[in-house]
Amino acid sequence: MIGLSLVPTASWYLILAAVLFGIGTFGVLVRRNPLVMFMCIELMLNAVNLSFVTLARQLNDINGQTIVFFVMVVAAAEVVVGLGIIVAIMRNRSSVTADDLAELKG
Repeated sequence: MIGLSLVPTASWYLILAAVLFGIGTFGVLVRRNPLVMFMCIELMLNAVNLSFVTLARQLNDINGQTIVFFVMVVAAAEVVVGLGIIVAIMRNRSSVTADDLAELKG
């Protein structure tokens, strides 16, 4: 071959994390559906988790993986509460956008 190495390195994972974070940011900024925005925020959170694990592996430090574990536990609780709220709102309204949710402030 030409000397092209296909073994994934830490920089590959960090680039993947940056791309995933960018896609999530783009989705939050462009889409107005709260469910899609919620999924994009979760994508951004997973990108940050990927970079934490990559850097922890690179530095041979277990603390990064421990932080990711706790972040995933909190994210699971966030998903339960967030999806419950979004589904409850979507049941009561015919069409829901993020702009409509601003009207719910009391």
